[in-house]
Amino acid sequence: MTLGSFSSSMMKERYKTCQSLLHLSPWKGYRTPLKGVHCLQAHKVKKKNAGHIRAMHPTSVKGVDDMIMLGDLNEAGLLRNLLVRHKEGIIYTYTGSILVAVNPYQLLPIYTTEQVHMYTDRRLGELPPHVFAIADTCFFNMRRNKKSQCCVISGESGAGKTESTKLMLQFLAAVSGQHSWIEQQILEANPILEAFGNAKTIRNDNSSRFGKYIDVNFTKGGAIEGARVEQYLLEKSRVCRQAPEERNYHIFYYMVMGMSPDQKKILSLGTAAEYKYLTMGNCTSCEGRDDVKEYAHFRSALKILMFTETDSWEIFKLLAALLHLGNVEFESTIVKNLEGSNVASSSHFNMASKLLEVDPAALEKCLTQRSVTTARDTVNKPLNSEQALDGRDAFVKAIYGRLFIWVVTKINTAIYKPPEDDQEVRQSIGLLDIFGFENFHNNSFEQLCINFANEQLQQFFVKHVFKLEQDEYNRENILWTHIDYQDNQSTLDILATKPLNVLALIDEESNFPKGTDTSMLLKLNQIHSKGTVYIPPKNDHETKFGIQHFAGRVDYDSKGFLEKNRDTLSLDLIQLVDTSSNKLLRQTFSAELGASSDTEKSPSSDGKKRVPTLSAQFRQSLDSLMKTLTACQPYFIRCIKPNDYKKPMLFDRDLCVRQLRYSGMMETIKIRKAGYPVRYTFSDFLNRYRVLLRTSESKEQCCESICRRVLTGDGDWKTGKTKIFLKDFHDTTLELERMKELHVKALVIQRVLKGYKYRREFLRKRSAAIVIQKNWRGYKGRKQFKVQLGFARLQALSRSRQLHLSYLKKRQAALVLQTHIRGYLARKEWKRKRNAVILLQAHTRSMLAKRKLQKMQRDEVLRQKREMEARQQSENISDQEMVDNIFGFLPNIIIGGQEGQAPVGLEVQKQTHEIDIDELPLEPEPPEEDYDDLDQYSFTKFASIHFQGAATHSHIRQRLQQPLLYHEDEGDVLASLTVWWIILRFLGDLPEPKRQNRGYAHQRMVPQDMLSGQDRRLSHMVEELTLDRPLTSLEKVHYIVGYGIIRPDLRDEIYCQICKQLHENSNRNSYFRGWILLSLCLGVFPPSQLFLKYLQSFIRFAPGGFPSYLAERLRRTLMNGARGEPPAWLELQATKTKKRMLVNVALLDGRAINLPVDSASTSREVCQLVSNKIKLRDAFGFSLYVAMYEKVRNLASMLMMTIWRLVQVYPCFFCFRTEIFFFKQTFPQEDDLIQLAAKHLYIQHGSDNRPENVKETVRDCIKNSLIEAKSEAKLVQMIHTSSFLNNKQKPELVKAEMVDYARDKWPMFFSRFYEVTKLSGPVPKSKFIVAINWTGITFLDEREKRLMELSFPEVMGVNTIRYRGSSYFILSGASVEDMAELTTMFLSGLTERSVYAVALKDVNSQDDPTILSFKKGELIILIKDDEFSKQRGWIKGQNSSNKKTGAVSTEAIHILPTLSRPSNEILSFINLSPNQRKDLVQANQKDMGTMERVPPATLKEYSLQYFRLPLLFTTVISRNAAPERLWAHSREPIRQPLHMKLLGTQDLSHKACMAFTDILCKYMGDYPTRQMQSPLELTDQIFSPPTQSEALRDEIYCQIMKQMTSNNNRFSIEQGWQLLWLCCGLFPPSQPLLKHTQKFLESRRREPLASDCLQRLQSSLRSDPRKLPPHQVEVEAIQQNSTQILHKVYFPNDTDEVRRDLIQTISKRLQLASADGFSLFMKTQDKVLGLNEADYFFDSLRQITDWSKRAKRIKEGGPVNISYHVFFMRKLWFNVVPGRDIKADLIFHFPQELPKYLRGYHVCTKEDMVNIAAMLFLVKVRGDKSQIATIPKVLKELVPADQLKAMSENEWKKFENLLLENQAERTNMKVDEAKIAFLKAVCRWPTFGCAFFEVKQTSEPDFPDIVRIAISKTGLTILHPKTKDVLANHPYNKIASWCSGSTYFHMTVGSLVKGNKFLCETSLGYKMDDLITSYVNMYLRERTAQSRGHRYNM
Repeated sequence: MTLGSFSSSMMKERYKTCQSLLHLSPWKGYRTPLKGVHCLQAHKVKKKNAGHIRAMHPTSVKGVDDMIMLGDLNEAGLLRNLLVRHKEGIIYTYTGSILVAVNPYQLLPIYTTEQVHMYTDRRLGELPPHVFAIADTCFFNMRRNKKSQCCVISGESGAGKTESTKLMLQFLAAVSGQHSWIEQQILEANPILEAFGNAKTIRNDNSSRFGKYIDVNFTKGGAIEGARVEQYLLEKSRVCRQAPEERNYHIFYYMVMGMSPDQKKILSLGTAAEYKYLTMGNCTSCEGRDDVKEYAHFRSALKILMFTETDSWEIFKLLAALLHLGNVEFESTIVKNLEGSNVASSSHFNMASKLLEVDPAALEKCLTQRSVTTARDTVNKPLNSEQALDGRDAFVKAIYGRLFIWVVTKINTAIYKPPEDDQEVRQSIGLLDIFGFENFHNNSFEQLCINFANEQLQQFFVKHVFKLEQDEYNRENILWTHIDYQDNQSTLDILATKPLNVLALIDEESNFPKGTDTSMLLKLNQIHSKGTVYIPPKNDHETKFGIQHFAGRVDYDSKGFLEKNRDTLSLDLIQLVDTSSNKLLRQTFSAELGASSDTEKSPSSDGKKRVPTLSAQFRQSLDSLMKTLTACQPYFIRCIKPNDYKKPMLFDRDLCVRQLRYSGMMETIKIRKAGYPVRYTFSDFLNRYRVLLRTSESKEQCCESICRRVLTGDGDWKTGKTKIFLKDFHDTTLELERMKELHVKALVIQRVLKGYKYRREFLRKRSAAIVIQKNWRGYKGRKQFKVQLGFARLQALSRSRQLHLSYLKKRQAALVLQTHIRGYLARKEWKRKRNAVILLQAHTRSMLAKRKLQKMQRDEVLRQKREMEARQQSENISDQEMVDNIFGFLPNIIIGGQEGQAPVGLEVQKQTHEIDIDELPLEPEPPEEDYDDLDQYSFTKFASIHFQGAATHSHIRQRLQQPLLYHEDEGDVLASLTVWWIILRFLGDLPEPKRQNRGYAHQRMVPQDMLSGQDRRLSHMVEELTLDRPLTSLEKVHYIVGYGIIRPDLRDEIYCQICKQLHENSNRNSYFRGWILLSLCLGVFPPSQLFLKYLQSFIRFAPGGFPSYLAERLRRTLMNGARGEPPAWLELQATKTKKRMLVNVALLDGRAINLPVDSASTSREVCQLVSNKIKLRDAFGFSLYVAMYEKVRNLASMLMMTIWRLVQVYPCFFCFRTEIFFFKQTFPQEDDLIQLAAKHLYIQHGSDNRPENVKETVRDCIKNSLIEAKSEAKLVQMIHTSSFLNNKQKPELVKAEMVDYARDKWPMFFSRFYEVTKLSGPVPKSKFIVAINWTGITFLDEREKRLMELSFPEVMGVNTIRYRGSSYFILSGASVEDMAELTTMFLSGLTERSVYAVALKDVNSQDDPTILSFKKGELIILIKDDEFSKQRGWIKGQNSSNKKTGAVSTEAIHILPTLSRPSNEILSFINLSPNQRKDLVQANQKDMGTMERVPPATLKEYSLQYFRLPLLFTTVISRNAAPERLWAHSREPIRQPLHMKLLGTQDLSHKACMAFTDILCKYMGDYPTRQMQSPLELTDQIFSPPTQSEALRDEIYCQIMKQMTSNNNRFSIEQGWQLLWLCCGLFPPSQPLLKHTQKFLESRRREPLASDCLQRLQSSLRSDPRKLPPHQVEVEAIQQNSTQILHKVYFPNDTDEVRRDLIQTISKRLQLASADGFSLFMKTQDKVLGLNEADYFFDSLRQITDWSKRAKRIKEGGPVNISYHVFFMRKLWFNVVPGRDIKADLIFHFPQELPKYLRGYHVCTKEDMVNIAAMLFLVKVRGDKSQIATIPKVLKELVPADQLKAMSENEWKKFENLLLENQAERTNMKVDEAKIAFLKAVCRWPTFGCAFFEVKQTSEPDFPDIVRIAISKTGLTILHPKTKDVLANHPYNKIASWCSGSTYFHMTVGSLVKGNKFLCETSLGYKMDDLITSYVNMYLRERTAQSRGHRYNM
């Protein structure tokens, strides 16, 4: 715009407003006489320049945030914009995405935590320019694009690069949000690097004299996980020389100013002015820097970076040695006619040698002489004083430079964690803070390297901003006008790219031994003098040459170039270092020492292997840096230095415009303004912004549609061939619109879901209302109908009453007649019986009298002998009496099984046979124990090893303070003490309590419901134990034994307590009671293996007959395992007599057998005993039954003592029988009938064949129709003349013949019959009878005609029955379950006993000799030797064709349910191919009109698209062998993953195959393996890879479902369901697999876990995936087939609860007013850790337990177990008002606040202390006022601990009196009210609800070393631990950062730039970190909730 464009009026008006803002136009040049401008002033314009004046654009008046928006797009406009913003304190300005930062030289309030939160998650340009915006953009793009980012921070020295780098790091640490120790370590690396690498220069008080690249690594979740620092070209010459007004490195001044006098004395350090190295610049202080405070921060940083105290001290020793070496002087001398030098005597030299730990003479020799090695000898050449000084300085520089590298390496060791996988690509953000462009009065080799690095970075900037961008526009056919820019490639070519470049020539000359700086300069002049970049010296005598850099010309002085480039150190000095005993010095020179030793071992005369020069090393590291930057998406920060005076508000226009010019900012603005810095491919753009799409077209059209709709009026955007090009603000606009649209869509989803929820709730309520209305209307209708029928009912009642009266009269008359008749008959019968009884009594009394007389005679003879024996055995007799007294509470108990009546049909005759115990033992006699070996297992030895504390093995009478053995569970500890008390009372060592509860005073026996177990479990009986009442002996026994049953870990404790009381017990009554109690326990549960030998040794010394009796009981209990019930009366009676119990078992032939049993007997043993007694050859099918009332129950293999509890309560009847079948008889043939009748006659009457006996037989055995047809006489004659009656056989043989005859002739007589209805099947009838017997299954019609017969080998399943036509029967009936159960019993029994199997497929295992090879159809003979686990699907077998043996898969064979070798017909039938079988089944089903059942869903369809191609098996048996079915079950491990996408990744492929091996072989048991692992280990191996790598999740799902498809092994399928259940709860499958997974589960809904898997899958889809594999609690739960995971949660008032839910549900269950502020904590042995609310509960538990295990394993070695408890407590104390929530006050607030008060953390007055003590005493005694006298004893529990020591004795007496008075005033207060009153009293104090921590601090010298930190809702307060005064108070909005380490806690208060750092030592830093984080997050959530609406409406 020109002046001609304005009217005169407009011109005047604009001139008035802009008169002070006019400037020269850029094309006429820009001049200003002012070096600094504080305000804008008006200047006169000369007439000759008036024609070039133009009006300023409005954008330049107040400035703009983005200079692309400037109207005056020229240098003057840029400078004007920066000037205006600088004046207003705005130092940041955008140029597109490039940030221009002007150093303000003052601290601005724009780096607070509020600013961090404001710029977090905001798009670039959304807020004013800021360095935080660039950092957030890097972080956002890294996570969005999954690509590493970098930020290049450039500018001159003093422009603020270092501060910008630190601010970027601070923001990244804050936005990471973890407050982790690694974040603080990365931040604290800067103070250490600055101390060693920064110094004060004339341009910058904190100038970085080295370059660094910090690569910050992030996890996938965006959390910082480490960093790595690369350093470049430290200016080592500064250590020895500094320019005027400059200082040495900061670390030296920190050390001499900040170290303590004692430390300085040890190092002989003084002030900085005493050392030459620190005074060369005549500047020892720096304005604005406090070296003492910086030293404290430096020491804190060293601690945080894991530098030990030894490391720190060694560093200071080396630095002090350098300072002392700097003060060493040399005196000139003449040595052998050569000029030499000697070290001047001084204390500095001696101290330097002492600190370096080298010999002083050797050090002096190395400094004053130099060894010259020739071909023949080594010559020592003396050095003059100047050379000696140079050598000393070289040595100092070498030490400092290598020390700096060692420090950087140490820092990297602490903050960098290398990836576990070398192929893992980490996401990172790199920050480059490198030295700026330098141009001094005297420039040397360091400046050349620095400026070369700046040239490289400028080229990188040019290439990224100009070259690549414009090339891409051309490739994409974007209309573009080329923009010229300044390219510095020609400078780079001269310096380092072309052959014979400058740096190459310097290196070449450095490699020549005789090369000099002059020869180097000559070569440079010869080669490069003709170019424009290299500027040669004016004459041959000058040593300076010039280089035309991008920032201007720089003249370099070539003097010293070669020496600095060689950077070599004398071999003498290296050898001197080798002799040093200073470990740090040797470590820093480790590379040189290694190279020196290699040189000595293999000397090289040709000198080809040379040390790289300094420039070569620098170029190599710089090339690596450029490659790293090129691989990242770069961002640029251009730092501008406003003046050279380091003054705020001073803007030097010439200086700034020069920086803008050489940085190419003008061209950058042009290309940014015209260009399109944001580019997306069409696919990426559409994937991200699809939510903004409104049409459905091609990708390109969709992208254009989105841009046209959203970016209307926002400038131009372009569409290329493959990409869409946008401006920076376009990207911001699109992101904002995307967020708004997602918010809208989220609201739509919420609206729909809420609508669905409330509609469903409405429909449910409406349905309920309809049901209520229906019932109410029905009730009213019925009520009205009853009224209408009232009259009819009245008539009916009247008539019925008349009939009833008539009936009563007739009934009364009949009763009178019956009474008289029955009375007469009864009296007659009574007289007859009375006479018979009198006769029997007379004979009986006579017999008894005779026996009594005989007995008296025998007794008289033996009386003398018995009296003598009685005297000798008086002790034994008295012992027996004691035993009888102990069991005096027992009633007279009859033999088990003799009570009750048998049910109808099971009556037996009273013919009892007893089994001799010696004749028929219950089991084979065990081998005799080696008792000699038991002598070393004494109980005394066990007690000394394993007993806790001071517990001994001897008898005592006192209560125990702790258990004898160690128990981890607190419940076991309490139970141990309870058992001890009961044992003492049982033995009589302690008296019973005097107080008796009602109902127990005169009740001696235990209630029957307790004995029988009715309505009460044993565990409840034990846990509800009441100890303050007398207990009977039986109750005590039950309680003691009950604890041993329900708590297995307590069994050894019980045995130890009993043995302890038996050892050295002088009380005989207690002694015998103890042995009886021990015998009872031995019959119920065994000891552990640890105590077994000791117990066996102990019972050898039992009195009387106890040793053998106890040993036998122990052996039996060990053999059959622990019982589940306490001892019954029968067992106590047997213990009393030391004999076995007898049980009466009835047989069906009328006999009854008394069997000896013991406490460990099982019904299976009893059955075997009966079978042996009655000499059964095969006991299969027989079982023991108990008959109670009319019911018969099979006892299976139950423990007999479980049955005795029934015997004590119910009348029982035991019988031994096989299955009894009642059937409809079909009459046999006549001859057979006569034979059977004759045998029956012989059995009943023997040879007595009298006619009446024969007639009775005819009537019993022959039906009436045959008798009428044949006549009774004829039949009698036929039976009488039968030849069988003349056969003299035993009746038992005849019975066996009859049974065999009937079984073989008529097997149907031994069948069970079922009436069924056919639903489908080949039988023509629809209703028929199924008969099942030992031969098979028979189908009969109603006339008992056989329709079909099936043998059991032809039956393939319980519900699916196959016959020769390969059809199925589907039957229905009332007893189908019984029929299926009976069939299953026959099949399972025969299958279990069978040794025959047929091969279903070919198996060839040439690779594995363990597996048997066979062909389909071959017969396999099974060998049952338990070598392989049949449960896991493997069994040992022998091929009948070749007699080879090996492992056989149960899926490859079919075990035939037969005991005889099967026929070939059966084998050929079973071996039908699947296709043939399928065709036959389909054909039969088609004929019968039945439909085939829908098969379960599989992954076959999914596999066709996503699985790899199947592989053909290497070993093919048949020509028709098909490829492997990847979607179906397999018994072979896979060699490649299932998914095609995993084949290209070797690591993921290997993990997938290993996971399948864990699933196949180890967890599901589908492959034989001898390596056993726990389920938790297997689930970790299976699920750890997919939780870390998303690509493996679908693979794991498919592998599990594959192994569950077509799997016939039920055990394997159950294990697979467990894995699938766990998998569904960890992470969901991808969308392509999701629908197949859902179909897979829905088609198997009959499976128990299918519905739970579906539910867990839906939950996983709604939430984030889990981060860790399943916890042990989850695995154990699903192993028990429990889908409800329960976990015990403890509360601070010592209660607990088992819950499966979390905070909200626990709060609801406890009826808390609110769950806010509560949290879950996990307590381990040494720590209490808060669980992260954002993580899954079990993930948090797993993370903490795994971390604890790793730490403990490292410390102790070997596998460890971590015990923990989960607590639920209040964590955040806000909105806590005592009395508002009574439940929370009583359960949480009072137990949590009371310890703080008693520890003396609060400041309280004496009056408050008295009142609170009165309340606490009321709580202590639980309202018992009678205990007031005990107040002095419990003062420690009433008064704060600090007050106990502060008050005198008189003051305490006064206090007690006041307390008594106060207590008297609270007579009516309850305990709960006292607790509330206590909380109300302490809530008035400011420290209420605080968490207190005692820490040791080193940051604040004004504070004591030990301070107390209080964390509350208001912030963090630092208190004096003794006076309790507030030392400092820091609100949360003032705490910039915080974190914790293993023993440290660190926080920064104030701004991120100049904040105060506070470091303290404490082991509880993690708790402080967690608490502050929780409070801050709470306030952030509140702020976010308030600003959320405003955020989306911007």
